[in-house]
Amino acid sequence: MLLRVLVAVVLAYLFGFERQLRGSQVGDRTFSMVGGAAAAITVVAYKTSPQAVAGVVTGVGFIGAGIVFQNRDGLIKGITTAAAVFAVAAMGVVCGYGHLVLAAVLGALLLLILEIQHLPFLRALDAATYSARFRNDRSPPEVPPEPPPTPGGGTA
Repeated sequence: MLLRVLVAVVLAYLFGFERQLRGSQVGDRTFSMVGGAAAAITVVAYKTSPQAVAGVVTGVGFIGAGIVFQNRDGLIKGITTAAAVFAVAAMGVVCGYGHLVLAAVLGALLLLILEIQHLPFLRALDAATYSARFRNDRSPPEVPPEPPPTPGGGTA
């Protein structure tokens, strides 16, 4: 049981370390606590009280809601960190059930996703690389310019 919790704490710490490097207010300690607590609750209660795992998800939802905020310019911040906290809790649950390899593979994939825009050899897979080439869905539709009037006032 202890090994499961330790693996969850280490994996969660890596996520927190990455988020803290990228300027998030939620860092390695918070992530470690979420991942370790999710694993500990799962290890202890999964056979006798599966509802406890649902409680983990609910609790993490409240934490995620506290991470997301909107600044004065209307820009919403913290979505990626909130999603990472949810993923860490899920990894903790997976560790708690004893699927340590699955949790490690999931952790590696999710860290790769978080870092994809910072890795030169994978940057081509990041949608932000191409976003300037496409019209934003929230932008007003482009109206084509009116044709210039024809000489003499007639229509062409």
